[in-house]
Amino acid sequence: MSYFERLAEKMLPVANAIGNQRHMQAIRNGLISILPLTIVGSFFVILLNIPIKGYMDFIAPWRDILDVPFRFTVGLMSLYAAFTIGSFLGKSYKLNDITSGLLAMLATLLMIVPVNIKEGVTVAGDAVSGRYIPVASLSSQGLFGAIISSLIAIEIYRFIKVRNIEIKMPAGVPPVVASSFSALFPTLAVVLIFWIPRHFLNIDINAIISYIIMPLKGFMTGTNLFGGIVTQFFIDLFWVFGIHGHAVMGPLIRPLWDQAIVQNMELFQAGTSAYDLPNIFTEQFFQWYAQMGGTGSTLALVVLFIRSKVIYLKSLGKLSFIPGLFNINEPMIFGAPIVMNPILAVPFILAPMVNTVVVYLFTISGLIPRMMVKPPFHHPRAAGGIDYHQLEPDCLRAGVCLLLHLAGNLLPVLQSVRKENAGNRTGPAGRRAKSQTAGGCIIRHAQCASRSPSWRILIFIPLHQSIPAALSDLLLRYCAISASGTMPPPVAHTR
Repeated sequence: MSYFERLAEKMLPVANAIGNQRHMQAIRNGLISILPLTIVGSFFVILLNIPIKGYMDFIAPWRDILDVPFRFTVGLMSLYAAFTIGSFLGKSYKLNDITSGLLAMLATLLMIVPVNIKEGVTVAGDAVSGRYIPVASLSSQGLFGAIISSLIAIEIYRFIKVRNIEIKMPAGVPPVVASSFSALFPTLAVVLIFWIPRHFLNIDINAIISYIIMPLKGFMTGTNLFGGIVTQFFIDLFWVFGIHGHAVMGPLIRPLWDQAIVQNMELFQAGTSAYDLPNIFTEQFFQWYAQMGGTGSTLALVVLFIRSKVIYLKSLGKLSFIPGLFNINEPMIFGAPIVMNPILAVPFILAPMVNTVVVYLFTISGLIPRMMVKPPFHHPRAAGGIDYHQLEPDCLRAGVCLLLHLAGNLLPVLQSVRKENAGNRTGPAGRRAKSQTAGGCIIRHAQCASRSPSWRILIFIPLHQSIPAALSDLLLRYCAISASGTMPPPVAHTR
């Protein structure tokens, strides 16, 4: 049994236990379910901030109206997340999913203290009074509170349900009515358990949760480079063993990512420059800069496979090209294979980490802006990385960033090729007979496909300061494999 297989044997049970845990699944599925709302809200952020003077003057009278969709999508994301998380968790317990979602929303709202505005206060020239819910508590600021309250509310619902503490209706009553009456006691319990601590004892659960997670949020989503590297490392590492890294890490990191990108969006909407936003490491940062073509930055490998002389690899490359443009690379991960393949696992893990470091340096130096919108993850890489608010071409800036990006990504791939060369030169001659396995001929035929001068790809370099990273990563891998000089004999790898 190889080292990779022994390590996988130990990691798989733990990763599967985390990924299949019902609360983790509910959080992951619930947050994914509200993606359409945040994506649509992102479009209105772009619509309100296109940096063309004539356009900005034109929409000035309607800015408040155009801002409404953003406020009622992204601005209320905690409320929507509470419903979806509660619904998924309730369904996993075979409870009524609608009732579960409503109880989760109720618990979230009960954690908020309404603002009591006395008479005589004027807002925009109008006198206002009454009790108002602070909307900020329902945006990304209250996301973790919404998650915790949703989980607790559904556990209360389940506790009462399994003990048959409910009002039972006669057999002739419609199921909808019977279901409503059966939820009376769970609803009362949720109200009392959340209402008394918050409104009588003045315990601010949201503030406590924010205080606890603040160090973690600053470590993983702010400007902490080490936190960004650690996040990227574990996502890629799980994939090497055939485990969906985003599924395992999602319940922990996605709420932090969502908070970070929404905070950037709100500040950008308020007029903060895209270069001065507080959070660098958002989910979009990793999607558009660190993971070109999907996890592990495999788009370049797809192109090399297309040029391969091996029928299997050429077919796999053609099959994976279109999905790779839309950041879907499972055909490459399981077809090459990258899973359990130590030669390809090294650049698969290291290249995105190097991308993270290099683009982080570009960002803090002011060469590229920070993320302020949330396009779909399957948005093509080059389009996703473009800053549509800074559309002027800046050739010198793009060239400098590209060279730094190439130099940084060259090292892990080149080192992997050198190890392959050394291992093949010292290996027994009998290993040549096994060269036609997919894993064994990857490096060899990648080199066969890379004999053309690397300057040819330079004509595709976009003259844009955001540097669409897919093309730069393609160029650096092209140069890295060509740099080995000689074509080594192939070696077979065990899948």
